[in-house]
Amino acid sequence: MSGSEYSKGAPRRAFLKRATVATAVAAPVGAMALGAPPAAAAGRFADPLVPEPVPQQSPSSDGFVEVPGGRLYVRDTGGTGTPVVFDHAGTGSALAWPYQQPALARAGYRVITYSRRGYYRSSDPAPDQQPSSEDLLAVADQLGLKRFHLVGAAFGGFVATDFALSYPGRLLSLVSVNSQMGVQEPGFTDILTRLLPQAFSGLPDSFREVGAPYRAVNPQGVQAWEEIARQSRPGAGPWPTLRHRITFDLLETIGVRTLLTAGAADLFMPPPLVRMVAGHLPNASVLTFAEAGHSLPWERPSAFNQKLLQFLAGARFPEGSHC
Repeated sequence: MSGSEYSKGAPRRAFLKRATVATAVAAPVGAMALGAPPAAAAGRFADPLVPEPVPQQSPSSDGFVEVPGGRLYVRDTGGTGTPVVFDHAGTGSALAWPYQQPALARAGYRVITYSRRGYYRSSDPAPDQQPSSEDLLAVADQLGLKRFHLVGAAFGGFVATDFALSYPGRLLSLVSVNSQMGVQEPGFTDILTRLLPQAFSGLPDSFREVGAPYRAVNPQGVQAWEEIARQSRPGAGPWPTLRHRITFDLLETIGVRTLLTAGAADLFMPPPLVRMVAGHLPNASVLTFAEAGHSLPWERPSAFNQKLLQFLAGARFPEGSHC
């Protein structure tokens, strides 16, 4: 075991050197001055998509958690605050939360991001690897997280849902960000298949995952998103492996307080499908964000962070809530 790894039963400080770990593209993005919308966007009509610069990251430590057959890269702000663990989308990694990390750290939370197998600095997938939710359990155990809030975006929502089914007692709350939550109901997956043409998978990631409203007003932000996606996946990012075949009946057993978000411009998981999934969760709220695509935390970070912090503090949102 190297000096940069976490270990069960060992103090985290014994293995991690405290440092300011900035998201890899934070400085370049800031240098591009994403704060000025094009002239065409100016005028008397309110625009929720005024570009926001990537903020300065809060001090954090980075290291590795050992899992069977490999290790996972982790970033951790540390401290005594309530932990919030972020599980990334298929185009992301531990790098994918530069807008959320400082906002939650300033609010007093301990913020943890990590890369699943096959993503930024984590080991490659193995043919016989354990489910991704077991890898997440290893992260929680080796960081000493007894209970925590879990935020999963897109594919990360699959893992978060699988974890909630496997270890409900470990969660304070569950947040599913623009995710189908891994549901494998025939009628539901048929709808998902009908939504997108066969050629859709061959289109650029940013076209598929970043909403058209954002791409229209913030081309530099799209470039920054693409750079994170490029760094996050040296190759094609693998699908997460799940312990459960997730069905609507299984969702009915998740009792933890749950928030589902939807982007009105999301091509993968439009709001009606998010509401369909939420209807099978007994303790769920749904928030729909105007003019947001599949990459909601990147496209509308201030609005997303505000609602996330409200939810983590105990807020519930009435049916039909929009932002």
